[in-house]
Amino acid sequence: MVPAQIVATVIFLVMFLLLVLEKFPRHWVTLTCGLATLILVFGLCMRDPGAMVDSLSFKSFISPTFWYSSGQVETTTGINWETILFIAGMMVMVEGMASSGFFRWLCIKLARMVHFKPAPLFILFMILSAALSMFIDSITVIMFLAAVTAELARLLGLSPTPLILAEIFCANLGGSATMCGDPPNIIIGASLGYSFFDFITNTGVIALAAMVLVVPYFYFFFRKHLIPTGAGADPSTFPDPKDAITSKRGFLVSCVIFAAAVILLVTHAQTGLTVATIGLTIGLATLLAAGKQAGMLLKKLDYATLLFFIGLFVAVSGLEYTGTLELLAQLIQFVSGGNVYIMVAIIIWGSALASAFIDNIPFAATMIPVIRTLSLAQGVDLQTLAWALSVGTDIGGSATPIGASANVVGTSIAAKNGFPVTWGQYCKAQAPATILVLVVATVIIFTRYL
Repeated sequence: MVPAQIVATVIFLVMFLLLVLEKFPRHWVTLTCGLATLILVFGLCMRDPGAMVDSLSFKSFISPTFWYSSGQVETTTGINWETILFIAGMMVMVEGMASSGFFRWLCIKLARMVHFKPAPLFILFMILSAALSMFIDSITVIMFLAAVTAELARLLGLSPTPLILAEIFCANLGGSATMCGDPPNIIIGASLGYSFFDFITNTGVIALAAMVLVVPYFYFFFRKHLIPTGAGADPSTFPDPKDAITSKRGFLVSCVIFAAAVILLVTHAQTGLTVATIGLTIGLATLLAAGKQAGMLLKKLDYATLLFFIGLFVAVSGLEYTGTLELLAQLIQFVSGGNVYIMVAIIIWGSALASAFIDNIPFAATMIPVIRTLSLAQGVDLQTLAWALSVGTDIGGSATPIGASANVVGTSIAAKNGFPVTWGQYCKAQAPATILVLVVATVIIFTRYL
């Protein structure tokens, strides 16, 4: 088993390095490393065709618990097709909402409510970013919100950078509150069988407490930048929210489907419907409602992200099958000396530090079997470790420009509008906010669960 462990570890480290360097498309990196895991680890080293088949997890589709769960969680290794189907379905829904003009309508509508005044607009867009990211992937939220923010800032004679930076952080924070908000949470929830309600009543409480501090922090940090540098435009000349709607029928249908998605996610623990079923249902409903435009929505899907996940899951399965992740769990156990407080602190702050420099998605996927092993070995409640991992990965990624995909998207939009963001500018604002939230999370987890 030792050669298999070495090869699996080398493959995973190479994958991480290539992801950090960003020299190649990330989906090609994970797919290549996943294929290398299948051939080198399972084929040559282990000579175990069964492990190959299990890592691909195609048999999960014919399992009744994949579509409907009566409460018993079936833990699997390899490709988590539940996560893949859910993300794909939500992508289709979001594309449908975007094509109808929903996001642009919402931003302009809210901006008019505060009469386009910079300070209230700044606070409102932070809250909006967090609220939307609870139900929609933070990458998508920032993609649309930052674009509208840049337009509004230009009309008001403001730099969009402070608004976009605050929106990025709040998007990551809001995403940590629910199961569907951030990809790491989707992976954690689908792998460990936690519901939308489980997340909202645990990580959601932490996110809400943190938002109470984060909003005033960013306001006071950027307050000097909220003064227009030019005359700006007359608010009376701003576009009417109704003009943002490209299709009234599509707009109404998008609202209905979005509401249905929220209801299904909130109640899926009671209904027994898995996230795979919900994702597939929402995606199909959006395509059916789109009619002739369904093909266009499918073309716009981020297939690269879906392929990225597939390769990632296979590469991680190599570490799990070879027992390498058990060694990592033993290391954390050794360093903590069996002390639960130290163990939880290592998971929170270690996850945050790692996620600040490497993609939090593969890190979360890697750590799930680790915390599962720690829970069994130490008798620690698995949920406590799961919430610590969730908060650490979701929030830690906010600290640097490369820590989360939403950061990359938001700063690139700012740069395209003539406001490039340096590492120094970014970290000066975001790093203290990250530490603030992590302190809040640590205190809440220590006092509530330990």
